[in-house]
Amino acid sequence: MRGAESHSALCTLHSALCTRMKIHIKGGRLIDPGNGVDAPRDVFIAAGKIVAVGEAPRGYTANRVIDATGLVVCPGLVDLAARLREPGFEYMATLESEMEAAIAGGVTSLACPPDTDPPLDEPGLVEMLKFRARNLNQARVYPVGALTEGLKGARLTEMAELKDAGCVAFSQADAPLTDNQVLYHALQYAATFGFAVWLRPQDSALARNGVAHDGQVATRLGLAGIPVCAETVALSTFLILARETGARVHLARLSSAEGVDLVRQAKRQGLPVTCDIAVHHVHLTEMDIGYFEPSSHLIPPLRSLRDRDALRAALADGTVDAICSDHTPVDEDAKQLPFAAAEPGATGLELLLPLTLKWAEESGTKLPFALARITLEAARVLNIDAGRLTPGGAADICIFDPERHWKVDAGALRSQGKNTPYLGLELKGKVRHTLVEGQVVYETK
Repeated sequence: MRGAESHSALCTLHSALCTRMKIHIKGGRLIDPGNGVDAPRDVFIAAGKIVAVGEAPRGYTANRVIDATGLVVCPGLVDLAARLREPGFEYMATLESEMEAAIAGGVTSLACPPDTDPPLDEPGLVEMLKFRARNLNQARVYPVGALTEGLKGARLTEMAELKDAGCVAFSQADAPLTDNQVLYHALQYAATFGFAVWLRPQDSALARNGVAHDGQVATRLGLAGIPVCAETVALSTFLILARETGARVHLARLSSAEGVDLVRQAKRQGLPVTCDIAVHHVHLTEMDIGYFEPSSHLIPPLRSLRDRDALRAALADGTVDAICSDHTPVDEDAKQLPFAAAEPGATGLELLLPLTLKWAEESGTKLPFALARITLEAARVLNIDAGRLTPGGAADICIFDPERHWKVDAGALRSQGKNTPYLGLELKGKVRHTLVEGQVVYETK
């Protein structure tokens, strides 16, 4: 017991010393969408906070200088959907492995869905997750609580208690909620207390047994399809109930042209809704299923080229607020099965930045706007104080090399899940340093 206490005390002391370090980030291209900055600027850190940008404060002497010449310095990435697989699915990934993946990807804040085992429907589970994550001294974890008990769609959870325990929003994750009266009451309750409800639009009956987009590829391969109307029917219901109740609703992982059109119309009408798309859907289509490639079995399914282009256009015009990794580590045995039987999902924490940069380059999008989708705008959805580099604010920072090419292979990924359609491909954009509260938690050459 004494040994454990001594180790804990040393860890606490080390963390405190690191937090008090004065760090000078020198010579980088500072991109801070929240403050409208895209220019060469130095950043000065002390006591875990940003104390100045541009010129050093009077009497400032750094303990460490990070040379960021040729690199981009930006707010730490904010990810709206990262499954950490704890509790209950440690055979797929552990909190330690996925938090290492987060900081290797420049992610300093992340939201984790409630579909753990057991689901995050009790305050004790939420507090335990936050406690374990906090002790790792890496990325900040923001749990999304279960909307209904056991995610069964029947009885509402004690949302007020879950909020007090640390939940930032409430969701069914991918579990169906077929009773619209339950959803209506949930949104009424959430609106009363100012809680946010995150919903992924998919009608469970229309999507039943489906594993791929209901299009030519699924037909050719003999795979059961999920039609676009499975998304739009559910989405129409959500928007009607949001308008009726006044609840703050976030629509997670849209996948279709018709879906983003509905959201675009709702926003024009003044409905206070937000939405995100998974980074995989920014690039991939149903064609990437190839010949039953299980790494491309995702939820929602990869849709047509027309849908993918519509998602990109919705990102560019601001209809889509944020890009998320939809990080879903899966063990190899569950993935190396016939397409329909394989566990859906892809790892994404370490690919969020390079895939966002890839979209920006291909679409001609300016880098500050693209980075805002994974920093400032994602933080606004979460309603947290993050995604900007303001003096006095927490020094959560990502420093990356925008020109560095690297190959995505199993050995390069920190995540325990190696399941990604990008294995073997080369991407551009590599994180060099990640800082959380002024502490360098990740660095590489």
